[in-house]
Amino acid sequence: MFEKAGELAGAVWTALNENGAMNAKDLKKAAKAKTEKDLYLALGWLLREDKLSVAGDEKEPTFSLK
Repeated sequence: MFEKAGELAGAVWTALNENGAMNAKDLKKAAKAKTEKDLYLALGWLLREDKLSVAGDEKEPTFSLK
């Protein structure tokens, strides 16, 4: 599980680095995450490492790299 989380976080980081700020739906597609659970696992990893900024509201957050 730990390796999977790291790989997913890397995919999310790469998608944000290449495309800039994105909402969850677009980010899931760009990072090729299979489920929302996988996406949010990766986002949690990046938030914990303080590499991610979140803007917008709870219904439609936008994610970007710091």
